[in-house]
Amino acid sequence: MYETLEIRTEGGVATIWMNRPDVHNAFNAQLIAHLTAAYRELDADETVRVVVLAGRGKSFSAGADLNWMKAAAAASVEDNLEDARKLAGMLRTISGMGKPTIARVQGAALGGGMGLAAACDICVAAEQAVFATSEVKFGIIPAAISPYVIRAIGERQAYRYFQTAERITAARAAEIGLAHEVVAAEALDAKVAEIVAALLQGGPKAQAAAKDLIRNVANRPVDEAVVEDTARRISSLRATPEAKEGLDAFLSKRPAAWVPQG
Repeated sequence: MYETLEIRTEGGVATIWMNRPDVHNAFNAQLIAHLTAAYRELDADETVRVVVLAGRGKSFSAGADLNWMKAAAAASVEDNLEDARKLAGMLRTISGMGKPTIARVQGAALGGGMGLAAACDICVAAEQAVFATSEVKFGIIPAAISPYVIRAIGERQAYRYFQTAERITAARAAEIGLAHEVVAAEALDAKVAEIVAALLQGGPKAQAAAKDLIRNVANRPVDEAVVEDTARRISSLRATPEAKEGLDAFLSKRPAAWVPQG
């Protein structure tokens, strides 16, 4: 369905492979549109529990396609605004999924590629992976990716890397909060599979509610409104069929109904 993507689904896990290895999976209008549509489709598919994003070839994603950037430089402000909205919308679609998302980063994740890694819930990187917000080198700024990158690395680190455009090693990415795990390249798939297996143990509706909880509690003062909100959230879930099944499975020492068998 998508010329720029390969999507493989097995055991409730969908892997989206960006498939433009000749240009290091760089963004253009088509890839942005395809990723947006694919994530929306998978979010609506009840058979899919987890979505993994990966890139074919040497790089995860090297950011914006040079030909696309050249066209943007010659385009009107209105056309550039429309393109920027589509890029921002794609990242919001990924970040806003109700299902767990993982970025599998094996090589360069630059500019928008770093944005993709940050927009996913979990980032697993190979030791050789490298990240950068390189936009200032081109006289622009990492605007569309900024909400997700700042959420991952914090305001203080953003002041440095948004302005220096330094390359960030995988080890450094882990230190500043961008990468959750850094492993040898040959262990990358095994580490992703390990995290996927852990995710499949959780209730899907509870995971969606957990993501919504984080979005609504993060960076807010712990005031009466937040305390009341959290109390209402847990009380509304305790009586759901999923919660009842989870408790019964625990007491009965059996896997819950949502856990894959075999």
